[in-house]
Amino acid sequence: MNVAVLLLLGLGLLEAEGRCFFNRTQEHCVCYRLSQESLGSIIQCLPASVVEFWGGELERYIDFPINDLDPSAIDMLHSLVIRKIIFGDLLVPEILLARVLRFFSYTQVQELVFESCVFEGRGNWGEMAGKDLPILSLHFHNVTSAPLTGREQDLSSLSSWMETLQDLAVTGSHVTSLPCDIGRVFRALRSLDVAQNSLGDESLMATFCKGAFPQLQVLSLQRNNLTSYHSVCKSVQLLRELQHLDLSQNKLMADPSSSCQWPVSLRIFNLSGTGLDEVLTPLPRSLEVLDMSCNHLHAVDISLSSLKKLFLSQNMLQAVPSIRNCPMLDTLRLDNNSITELPWDEVKLLEHLRDVAAAGNPYNCSCSGAGGLQVLAGMGHLGQGWPQDYRCHSPPHYQGRLVKDVPVSVLQCNSAAVIAPVCIVLLLLGMAGAVCLVRSRPRLIRPCCRA
Repeated sequence: MNVAVLLLLGLGLLEAEGRCFFNRTQEHCVCYRLSQESLGSIIQCLPASVVEFWGGELERYIDFPINDLDPSAIDMLHSLVIRKIIFGDLLVPEILLARVLRFFSYTQVQELVFESCVFEGRGNWGEMAGKDLPILSLHFHNVTSAPLTGREQDLSSLSSWMETLQDLAVTGSHVTSLPCDIGRVFRALRSLDVAQNSLGDESLMATFCKGAFPQLQVLSLQRNNLTSYHSVCKSVQLLRELQHLDLSQNKLMADPSSSCQWPVSLRIFNLSGTGLDEVLTPLPRSLEVLDMSCNHLHAVDISLSSLKKLFLSQNMLQAVPSIRNCPMLDTLRLDNNSITELPWDEVKLLEHLRDVAAAGNPYNCSCSGAGGLQVLAGMGHLGQGWPQDYRCHSPPHYQGRLVKDVPVSVLQCNSAAVIAPVCIVLLLLGMAGAVCLVRSRPRLIRPCCRA
């Protein structure tokens, strides 16, 4: 208990009003501006696996002494089951954070999150030199701190830990650049999320320099200030392990005079909401998932032999794109376009295609239009939205009607298929009648007179 009190004092959560609350499973505990009187409420959080601390003023504890722990205290910290800690709405002096962070080297906390925090000053990170932390995932969202440029020496003291970190997120924090030398420290990082920042084309090139993030597999650059498709391609081409790249909600344009080669390892590519009015090239050749939804595409013509999932919802497509050159495709999303008919005869040729969604389109409920959709639904290929979001736009007498309710029987949709057999039957009956008539009156037939 003394260790818990010391840690909470170090975090500045005492001498403020509030208490802690458990969720129903007793695994998640949330604390708000705690006071010394509610210390028992703090202690009850120790059995939780996730603990959140919201509110408090840490600057008053900058000079609070934090001494080395004795073996019994270390054993107690190591026995805690807490795996994730969230700090929110805090003003965090770095000098205090540097000292308190030493406590985590004695715990089994694997994930640390800072939400809406302000970091001020500079800490003495030299105290962390050589220290190993169990934290594998580190997330910052909507935080403010001094620029990272010029602080490479501070972070080098944390290199022993940073070399083992696997997941890093710095989102919504106005980041304009990540120094190259910092990227080289994260040698085991698998996932990097820098969405909702201010990274531009030039700063991106400097971030992913030679030797930076050598094991990176997942990279999110969503909603930054990126504009050049080819510049991004050149920036990430040194990431030889990259499998998933998210460029969504940037305004990208192609440079026809430039060329580049995407990492051959890239499998998942998100270009949604990037203002595209045409498919940018080149696309990564080994893609399995391509998302180009929420753009201004009028036509799509791609050839990717490994592609399995294609997302084209919320574009301006007037016809289903040709998918014959994507033989492995199993998922196709075409919701909310301007498509009037789904050519089921082409769709059924792809043996792997099992999941098609095309709701919210202005369908022409002619026999072929409605019939094609009903056939696909009967085969179990139409997924989300069927039947309630599939409605007729034309002809006028079907407008607003569910596609599934449009009659598409042979008699109604293919009169030729009915009339032709009837005519043939009548012709055969006529011929048979004539033969019978001839056979029943042989005397009416006279042999020709010989000359």
